[in-house]
Amino acid sequence: MSRIIQGAPGEHHLFMGNEAIARGALEAGISVAAGYPGTPSSEIIENLAADASETDVYVEWSANEKVAAEVAAAASFAGLRALCVMKQNGVNVASDFLLHLAGGGTRGGMVLVPCDDPGALSSINEGESRHFARLLEVPLLEPGDFQEAKDMIKWAFELSEQIGNMVMVRSVTRLSHASGDVELGKIPESDAKARFRHTGFILDPEQGAMTSAPVGYKHALQQEKLQKAEALFEDAPFNTYTGPENPELLVITSSACHLYSREAIGILGLENRAGLLKLGTTWPLPRQLVRAHLEKCGRVLVVEEVIPFLEENIKVLAAELAPEIGAKTFYAKRDGTLPATGEMNPDHVICALAAIFNLEYRSAPEQYTEKAKLCVLAGAPGRDLTFCPGCPHRASFWTLHNVLALDNREGFVCGDIGCYSMGMRETGFYTLKTMHAMGSGTGIASGFGKLDRFGMDQSIVAVSGDSTFFHAVLPGLVNAVHHGSNFTLVIFDNSGTAMTGFQPHPGLEVDAMGKPAPPLDIAGICQAIGAKVSVCDPFDLENTRDTMLETLDDRQGVNVVIFRQSCALSPEKKGKPRYEMHLDQKVCMGENCGCNKLCTRVFKCPGLNWDEKNQAARIDEVICAGCGVCADICPAGAITKKEAG
Repeated sequence: MSRIIQGAPGEHHLFMGNEAIARGALEAGISVAAGYPGTPSSEIIENLAADASETDVYVEWSANEKVAAEVAAAASFAGLRALCVMKQNGVNVASDFLLHLAGGGTRGGMVLVPCDDPGALSSINEGESRHFARLLEVPLLEPGDFQEAKDMIKWAFELSEQIGNMVMVRSVTRLSHASGDVELGKIPESDAKARFRHTGFILDPEQGAMTSAPVGYKHALQQEKLQKAEALFEDAPFNTYTGPENPELLVITSSACHLYSREAIGILGLENRAGLLKLGTTWPLPRQLVRAHLEKCGRVLVVEEVIPFLEENIKVLAAELAPEIGAKTFYAKRDGTLPATGEMNPDHVICALAAIFNLEYRSAPEQYTEKAKLCVLAGAPGRDLTFCPGCPHRASFWTLHNVLALDNREGFVCGDIGCYSMGMRETGFYTLKTMHAMGSGTGIASGFGKLDRFGMDQSIVAVSGDSTFFHAVLPGLVNAVHHGSNFTLVIFDNSGTAMTGFQPHPGLEVDAMGKPAPPLDIAGICQAIGAKVSVCDPFDLENTRDTMLETLDDRQGVNVVIFRQSCALSPEKKGKPRYEMHLDQKVCMGENCGCNKLCTRVFKCPGLNWDEKNQAARIDEVICAGCGVCADICPAGAITKKEAG
């Protein structure tokens, strides 16, 4: 039992934002939760899965975000409340179905929670999900603190059922992964019964078929639902204003930016000069509420992250109202008052307010800044992002890099999203040459693999993780086999969705709730599709090298090579080294060796360090995972391994 279901109504608990969202879903009486793991959203499903047996909620990690949305929609069609969770990139994956779902409507409450990642702290981009609310024509809510993260979810389910459509509740990294005080409500007893009613007239929203057709009628109905939501937003409890009756400047904000703005106003002592309008309902805008505040002030600062979504919508509304409330001066992202990319923070807002009010402000005394620089210079050396000690991906990229050099045809590797995305960096020996969306490595390689007719004779390799294989690689692989594309797909099978916390996927023997589930065999699937398949252990450098060289020589069709080795941090492997490692510094020749410190200069496992005093490499026994690969790459034989006892 996790702590999110403990505690009586009225008690206060310290919850991470994602825990608060999960608790809110339980207090709303959900029956189904589905998602695909992705930081910063993963903990929502993880917490719900941990309590699935106690709460009688069905929870699953779906094969991808589109399937997760479809699973949640099925529950809604059957009259149940359902939650769907993903990170910002996942909304792109799900958007095809979501466009149809929004057009056709829902029955039981359905809430989509995308967790965006401003600053791309754990992502390949900082693209956000808010514009999908406008594209889908569904309501968008944004909690401004941890209490709202819980309460807004419950309100969103009620709103969904009032308008008969899906509702989006957007979180961001600094809300999802920070923690705050949350007052608990009641988790209702579950007595939900599922039944899909489909025998009525096609236009009957409760008894007919669920579809977006006929579009002419359904699209108009969809917009009526949105107008109903806008009317309800006028009195929503999540829109608040603090400040003077007639402020010199109106600050309009939402989400975690509300906290930054409130702090900035307080630090500069502008409580009596600047008003703060925090909007929890950001699409569609509550027209009359925003108008009431705009007409009291001539200058407006809009604080949000990342794209100027709120800014542009407010400007459209202000332009429509201009004959009645007059022209306004706006400060935000489009005029450069606030940065156009990256995370927002209190300093950004303080600098904007200081410029608008012509105030002097220094974020830190000059002496402090200078001392901080000295501390950085005198402290520990910087280290680039790197694979963990014992990570099979380091060995995998070591082999791929060397094999392509031996192959000598200017071959390259098309990358994908996961821990192995770092194959573009030094830790992966700069091996990846393309990297876009999940599964794109295979799709792009499929395209490259058809260019031999135009003279392309380079060796082409794509890489994918095991979870990504099920998520998005399969269509690209099917396409490649069907069209006779010539390339090699390497699947890094490390037995879980390692990047986001080892959530299960269809290739494993358990589901999200820890119950037995039939595993799907990746090798068997690839063979059934028509690819030629080999399996290697990437820690066996010699065999993996020979297999890859042989595979690259086969230029007829698609080859799949599965690099199978569990992640060093996986639950079954963590703290259980495969080998006991020993480094004899007397044998290590360091800079005098032909390798010129190969282990610490190039291979760069964090478990290996250069000992300046002894002018030799050494093993950091605290973090060494005992994978044994360094013993195989040391040309002097200074590193040895033996089976761990």
